[in-house]
Amino acid sequence: MHKPSSPTQGMLQRREFLGILTAAAATSLTATAKEGAPPPAPPSSHPPNILFIMTDQQRADTIAALGNPHIYTPNYDRLVARGIAFTNAYSPCPVCVPARLTIRTGCDAPTTGVYSNAGPKLVEGQPEKNEDRCGPYLARTMTQRGYRTFGIGKFHTHPWDEDVGYEVHRHSEELYGSPDQRNRDSYATFIREKHPEYDFVEGLMGERTEMYYMPQMSPLPAAFGVEAWAADCAVEQIAQSDPRPYFGLVSFIGPHPPLAPPIPFNRMYDPDRMPDPIRGDKAVDLMDEQLRWMNHAIWAEDINDSHARVLKARYYGEISYIDQCLGRILDAVEARGDAANTLICFFSDHGDHLGDHYSWQKESFFEAACHVPFLVSWPEQLPANVKNDALVSLTDLFGIATSASGNPELREGINVLDLAKGNAKGREHLIGYYGMPGKNLFKVMVREGNWKYIFMANGGLEQLFNLKDDPNELKQRITTDSEVAKRLRKVAAKALSRTNVKRALNKDGNLLVLPPQDRPMQRIYQFDHSRGVKGFPDKPGDVLK
Repeated sequence: MHKPSSPTQGMLQRREFLGILTAAAATSLTATAKEGAPPPAPPSSHPPNILFIMTDQQRADTIAALGNPHIYTPNYDRLVARGIAFTNAYSPCPVCVPARLTIRTGCDAPTTGVYSNAGPKLVEGQPEKNEDRCGPYLARTMTQRGYRTFGIGKFHTHPWDEDVGYEVHRHSEELYGSPDQRNRDSYATFIREKHPEYDFVEGLMGERTEMYYMPQMSPLPAAFGVEAWAADCAVEQIAQSDPRPYFGLVSFIGPHPPLAPPIPFNRMYDPDRMPDPIRGDKAVDLMDEQLRWMNHAIWAEDINDSHARVLKARYYGEISYIDQCLGRILDAVEARGDAANTLICFFSDHGDHLGDHYSWQKESFFEAACHVPFLVSWPEQLPANVKNDALVSLTDLFGIATSASGNPELREGINVLDLAKGNAKGREHLIGYYGMPGKNLFKVMVREGNWKYIFMANGGLEQLFNLKDDPNELKQRITTDSEVAKRLRKVAAKALSRTNVKRALNKDGNLLVLPPQDRPMQRIYQFDHSRGVKGFPDKPGDVLK
């Protein structure tokens, strides 16, 4: 996009940007809704294009077409209508780094060795390098299979610029650890070169640290915010002329805090129309010490209901902004002649409590944190506008891409495409892991049918919920349904009987119980290190020096 020559011209460009997107979304929705539409074209003999689109920290209950009456998501709704919405999809380790490593490898935490945003926790015999433990990354695998590959947006790798196998790789990371990193970040470079009037801004996506859960407005206009930039890059890549099919990942940064949607998305939702957080017995809700610790760490221990409604309004504004950008990407797919032979998979790495269960952020196995949206569509091969309640996981994404390319490599996932076509059974159990095995932070989740069982090593605490009877997880069933708990406890122990994670078992092969321990409370500080900002000044006046 061109730099506006005047403030007035800039306003007109931004209005045009928003108007085009809204009109495109309405047109596409109308086309989707028409009755008597022609049947899809016969299946192509060519390998499909494959487009993965992901967000960061988006809950499963944030799509209008899937039952949320409070949110405006016409383009997410397009994706729902285009294919299959998996309504029981989970992040097997609900925090950024391990979730993204699972997406790249098709392997769960016991194989990746990553159970939190800290580095790998390996045992003897496990290779040091990720790809030596798990196999080639997904993008490298697809490149080797003859696909043109591109990756755009947030990757949250260590190191931050790790080669993950894309031919075209454009970063937009949230934080800049050094001047060199900011200089080489693709989005920060775009701002510096194309819109230098905004290069002074330290937090291009909003202020962090104590402002993490404070309502904000983006310091940049919508037309060249980070999500619009990602959409621009994606449209450019999708439109490329190349005899090879493409495999692309578009990874939006939002709606991860800070909650700073641009104008007009910052005022799209009236907080007084937002529902209050869902809370149960505080002793059950905050049974997990990690939640109490995290609330304090990001200045969220005292958020009241009115503040929570404001934050939800801004969170929904972020999602509606992404929705508009998503619409441009879907239009680019539809503009090609091979749209029907393009598989699109949309998902998020994890959710956000948003005040539910007295909690903020993620890193728990409450539905708000680990249940994610998961939409799969491929008009030539899969039915449209279908809901499927099979248990699926981010671990399955590797198999979706490789199966669609013609040679399934499932690794530790299941064949979701065969499942969607009715040619395979789903999994009986879905296992989630968080925290280093053998330490107090470790916990494990088992999903089976309507049941969810959670075990926390810190004190050996347990939770059991029936999600059919109690979708908000307000009724603790660990005592009333002890036989179910006993059965799922054994399932959890069996899942932990493997390399790396077996440290979470005692010598008898049962779940390891550790003495309860509360960590000292501390804050998380996230300033712009690329500009030399390390923290608050000792004296207020020092910030002016």
